[in-house]
Amino acid sequence: MAMTIEHQQTFKTCGKRTERKTGSSEQYGIAQYLSEEQFQYLQDIMQTRKITKGSYLFWEGDKADKLYFIISGQVKLLKSTEEGKDLIISILQNGDLIAQFNGLQNAQYSYSAETMSNVQVGVILRKDLDELLSLHGDIAIQFMYWLGMNNQVIETKLRDLLLFGKAGALASTLIRMSNTYGIPAVDGSIHIQLKLTNTELGEMIGCTRESVNRMLGDWKNDGTIEFEEGKMIIRQIAHLREICRCPDSPRCPVAVCRL
Repeated sequence: MAMTIEHQQTFKTCGKRTERKTGSSEQYGIAQYLSEEQFQYLQDIMQTRKITKGSYLFWEGDKADKLYFIISGQVKLLKSTEEGKDLIISILQNGDLIAQFNGLQNAQYSYSAETMSNVQVGVILRKDLDELLSLHGDIAIQFMYWLGMNNQVIETKLRDLLLFGKAGALASTLIRMSNTYGIPAVDGSIHIQLKLTNTELGEMIGCTRESVNRMLGDWKNDGTIEFEEGKMIIRQIAHLREICRCPDSPRCPVAVCRL
């Protein structure tokens, strides 16, 4: 694994949590569940690492004895199928925390984590987190709330994939992209700042690249989306919501309706 590890220094980045970037996960990441003092406790047990693009933080089946707080860059979580294909579970960015909790002492990661860009992370040893949570029950409660939110994200993704077909799953994915990586324009359109190939979009919904090509082509022809310099622009997000029946369900918070 290609990785550059900095000196074992205390994690100090993201000290000013009140400064937000457009499209940043910091607006609904773990830090939003903690006070400044509580987040400082978490920072104190982090060690920073710089990791190059295309590397793996860990592989599916590795011992889940570490957590990773993303300081900068993007990481995709992958699940391998029996046929050897990869499914993209999620795409995470700065402010997100990657963790595997299943109640077992010798837990293993049920997915792999691959960097999509050069990444800087704060690494937390599970034993250090356990000690912190045992000493600070208030932080443990906030972690419980954060885990509940993550479960909601997974449940809604499964709902959209299983109930509304491939078109509904793709429409839902584009809506999630608009919430996580979109910049609204004055004309009401949303400019997506994340570039994904049609193959990657297919891996997010269990669909072939050809099927994604066809659905995107149809939506481009009817004016729902368009592309400019390789980036997607959503012109009619209401149409995408109709496809995945977004209006028929309680409107999800942005923290849930995300990649």
